[in-house]
Amino acid sequence: MRKPSVARVYDYYLEGTASWAIDRKFGDRVLGEFPMLRPIAKANRVFLHRVTRHLLRLGVTQFIDIGAGLPTMQHAHQVADDVAPGKARVVYVDYEPVAVTHSQALLEEHGDPRRHAAVHADLRAPDRLWAKVAEQKILDLDEPVAVLLIAVLHVQQPASPRSGDTGDVGPASVERYRELVPSGSYLAISHITDEGVPPEYEKPLVKLKELYDSGSSPVIWRNHDEIRELFGEFDLLPPGLTWTTQWHPEDASPTEPEITFATPNGSLILGGVGRKP
Repeated sequence: MRKPSVARVYDYYLEGTASWAIDRKFGDRVLGEFPMLRPIAKANRVFLHRVTRHLLRLGVTQFIDIGAGLPTMQHAHQVADDVAPGKARVVYVDYEPVAVTHSQALLEEHGDPRRHAAVHADLRAPDRLWAKVAEQKILDLDEPVAVLLIAVLHVQQPASPRSGDTGDVGPASVERYRELVPSGSYLAISHITDEGVPPEYEKPLVKLKELYDSGSSPVIWRNHDEIRELFGEFDLLPPGLTWTTQWHPEDASPTEPEITFATPNGSLILGGVGRKP
């Protein structure tokens, strides 16, 4: 029996066109309980765009987008080419084959095979994933790279008994990525939290977790300190770990939708970027 796909449901929240009927049905149930999730998802996507622009201005030209999902509201390479045409190299990674297929189709039409690729891999197996990225010969993994883990660490992946993987996408995997990247690399994370959110979100968040735990992929709430720990010894760039709408708003593009909330914590997702010393 088919279940909703996390990537396609997220695409539906972003008003993309890649969702199936089962995804839209589930998405409508969620939005019926928590309609603010659509602007929250869009604010998270704009956070990815701002991170990409900011890191490019810091001289970063290599990106690995893990859990990249479907190419809705612009993928990282499109944002990068708007800022620095022809300079950035990006490898997309996702666990869902359909997301990888969509990314490959986008890259065939609007990408550069010398600078862009999409691969199927599991973020819970960092060394295997790293090897697949290296096989593309797009990136020089001995040089600084930006690893993007945007809205992926709070989604529990299906268990894989054959490989021995559980569904947890927790600190151990992230720690290994921090070990794999060379000095001067960056790690960007955005993660949902149920700590410090507006009071009116508290009951809908309980229902949201129930819906995801029973109908799609279970979600994992982490508080501010737990999310900060995912960066390990990396130095957080100013303004640190903050609500997505507060992270370098000056790096927004005038062509993107302006997404605002009554209070910054209405964006529900904390985001930050750390640099390896």
